This record gives sequence, C-alpha cells and structure tokens, in this order.
Amino acid sequence: MYTPAHFVEDRPEVLVALMRDHPLATLVTFGKQGLAASHIPLIYDPLPEPFGTLRGHMAKANPQWRDISAEVQALAIFGGLQHYITPSWYPSTAEHGKVVPTWNYAVVHASGKLAVQHDCIWLRRNVEELTNANERKFTRAWRVDDAPAEYIDRMLREIVGVEITLDKLEGKWKVSQNRAATDQAGVVSGLRELGTPEACEMARLVAERGVKQE
Repeated sequence: MYTPAHFVEDRPEVLVALMRDHPLATLVTFGKQGLAASHIPLIYDPLPEPFGTLRGHMAKANPQWRDISAEVQALAIFGGLQHYITPSWYPSTAEHGKVVPTWNYAVVHASGKLAVQHDCIWLRRNVEELTNANERKFTRAWRVDDAPAEYIDRMLREIVGVEITLDKLEGKWKVSQNRAATDQAGVVSGLRELGTPEACEMARLVAERGVKQE
C-alpha cells in the first residue's frame, strides 16, 4: 500500500480498533486461477505476537479456498471511515485555485499465511465468536444455541474456516494532514455542516490529526 509519511498509522491499538469496529474485510488471495477476493467478517486475536491472527469462514461452495498458493501471502483489507472532500471547503480555493477534490479514509492492510480449517469444533467456535461480538450491541442478543442443534450442524458442514497468521499490519489514515491548517479547518467546518453521522465522524478525525506533517 502506498502510504506517504504523513498518512502512516502504525500504533497497534489503533489498527486493532479499526479491525474490530469494521470486521467485514476483503480477503484477497492468489492461486492458479489468479487473484480472488471475498468479503467476509474476520475476528482478530492478538496471539501469536507480535501481529496476531485473523479468523473467519466462507461458504464451502466458494472456490477461493481451494485455490490458494502457499508461496503467496493472503491480504485482508479493512475499510474504516471514508468521505469525499470537496475543494469548495478550502480557503485556498479562493486564494489561488490550485486545488482538486480528494477522498479521506482510514484503512488497515493485514497480511500473512493463510490456512484452511475443516474441524467442526474450530468452525463452531468461530461462528460463536463472530456472533457474540456482533450481537452484544442488542438488548436481546441472539446466540447460536438459540437455533436448532441439527440446523446449526448442517450449516457448519457448508462452510470452511480461514485462519491468517499475520506477519504484517499497515495502517493509512488519509485525513487531510497534507493540507494547510486553514484548509483543514475548512474541511472540518464543511463536514460538520453536512451533519451526517459519517461526515461528523470524519470531521472529528480531521480535527484530531489537524497538525500538518511535512
């Protein structure tokens, strides 16, 4: 991932927080049929150190897991906040006009060796962890045990597990750090004026990192 110095985010706790807050990842692999990608939620485990492990599952009917090159790392891409940025928010637009639109975003790339899991105990544990992590926000949380046991057993036979032992974590927080302080303030004001939850959260990020980095 191309990441200029002023957009680099390498604090482990920040990278992990994004992966946990936005667990739906794009899993990219390479095999005899070329590149393949699936969109699946992944659970992060901090062990083994220093980078940890990602675990998830995909449909057994998905051909991606059958065509994985052992020599090529798998890549999981986690997308966080993102928002279009219009030049009309920059005071420098009126000053000299040398501006262009851009897109602000936060993203994590996690890569490592991928292993396929067929063990039913592993699969059930993964399904339960994914379910519990996402159901805890609800007052009446659904649990895997709420479904008939034979139905869950049948569904588990239709999936395979994927486990990525990570050896690289990269973060890129592109949130207007390359703009002058006045332009950053204009972006924050413009986003807040839009008033959407996504815009307000991006405004917070821009303000939080609002010191221009050379």
